[in-house]
Amino acid sequence: MTKFSDLDLDPRVLQAISEAGYETPTPIQAQAIPEALKGRDVLGIAQTGTGKTASFTLPMITLLGQGRARARMPRSLVLAPTRELAAQVAENFDIYAKHTKLTKALLIGGVAFGEQDKLIDRGVDVLIATPGRLLDHFERGKLLLTGVQIMVVDEADRMLDMGFIPDIERIFQLTPFSRQTMFYSATMAPEIERITNTFLTNPARIEVARQATTGTNIEQRLITFTPTRKDRTFTEKRAVLRELIRAEGEACTNGIVFCNRKVDVDVLAKSLKAHGFNAAPIHGDLDQSQRTKTLDAFRDGGLHILVASDVAARGLDIPAVSHVFNFDVPSHPEDYVHRIGRTGRAGRSGRAITIAVPADDKLVKAIESLVKQEIPRGALPEGLDLAAAGSDRPPREDRRGTRDRDRDRSRGRDREPKKPRVEEAAVPVVVEAVEIEVEKPSAAAAAPAAAAAPAAAPARDERREPRREREDRRDDRRDRDDRREDRRDRRDRREDGPAVVGMGDHVPEFILRSFALPERPPADDSAAFEEEAPAEQPVHAEEE
Repeated sequence: MTKFSDLDLDPRVLQAISEAGYETPTPIQAQAIPEALKGRDVLGIAQTGTGKTASFTLPMITLLGQGRARARMPRSLVLAPTRELAAQVAENFDIYAKHTKLTKALLIGGVAFGEQDKLIDRGVDVLIATPGRLLDHFERGKLLLTGVQIMVVDEADRMLDMGFIPDIERIFQLTPFSRQTMFYSATMAPEIERITNTFLTNPARIEVARQATTGTNIEQRLITFTPTRKDRTFTEKRAVLRELIRAEGEACTNGIVFCNRKVDVDVLAKSLKAHGFNAAPIHGDLDQSQRTKTLDAFRDGGLHILVASDVAARGLDIPAVSHVFNFDVPSHPEDYVHRIGRTGRAGRSGRAITIAVPADDKLVKAIESLVKQEIPRGALPEGLDLAAAGSDRPPREDRRGTRDRDRDRSRGRDREPKKPRVEEAAVPVVVEAVEIEVEKPSAAAAAPAAAAAPAAAPARDERREPRREREDRRDDRRDRDDRREDRRDRRDRREDGPAVVGMGDHVPEFILRSFALPERPPADDSAAFEEEAPAEQPVHAEEE
């Protein structure tokens, strides 16, 4: 049996491998490492979880042992489709290159450009990046790719799914033609085949397993059920998932639940947490710091259930995942291979359970056609009543009552009868009417009215009170208008003239004053003109 010591690797690399606890390479490592050390292009095809990352990391460290990096000109380049996969490659590089002096830089989104620019300016031997952030640095003039000696494209089929193929072709054109290229993928789509024929020169094709196959150490099961109603499909699938996790019991040490949509990831994670499960979401819309924190908690065992989109379906190396649950049947058959490949890694056994409804029949058939085998069917957990357990909300009767109460509250009424508000408003209205009375009645006339008021109060009809209240308010407005007219009349009768129209009731006093202008002298009165002339004569003299 081949061992790492037989692969002609750098002694410092062999020491790091031994310290990591590895002795025997996987099939793709045993075949790809010797070809890469010869300087040949490598085309590696293997199912996920077979050790592809180490198959290019180990020879890269050995080949870069001699030489020195220059500023802004990395010596090697590794492209990964997602931030998590790029970070994982960086971790592998740290493990295997810890006894060397090689430097690395990680260029991913969600991180400030400043720190990444500092690393590039110092010069790095290995540059690990996602295509978008790499091109951002290049277009800003912070990076040159003319010194790349080794280029690696990891998870090429995922690059195709995410639309990175045009970026990959552009990056290939920016690197030297004499570079060594290593291309790794789990499946080989026609577009991937075209790129390899264009940019790889006589590659060593290494295929350790048939394309798009699932691991034999993964127990697969398909759970199909018919929802009670079409609009309750998502709700009842959540109930089925919860019962499946509970049915696994202690065998489910941890698990990844995959959804097709990011919004479903958040909803499902909240639902699981509400039912007592230790769950957290991860998808592309979350901040990078939160995604890293969630993954670290899952690796360390602090998180039991990881609800993820397909961002976690490719390349994430979490060895001890016991279960994978497909909450949604993947839209692309290849994604099924990658999803269930998160379990059963490094020779361990795993279990993959897929939940499907009748509408998913075409997707299931496409998956079975790809993997060339039928997925074993399973039954729903015993005792599961979809009609009763399919909703996270209260029963329908309670929800109907809640909707009715909300509708009544929005319309300004309530189901329970309330006392008329007229009794509360009657007292202040009467008091206000007494205060604004212009002509106070005599004491003799007020006494009979006051005596008659308490006697008449009990005889009032509550249904006529609102009308009486409106009439009282109308009388109050009329009284206020009359008082305003009286004030205007008194102001008009003053000696200083009528009030200014349009200034309101609060006109400043100086505006209401009138000023008498001096009368101009007649034109033929020369004496009056001579009396005023001396005051202006010096001015005319100065002007002359």
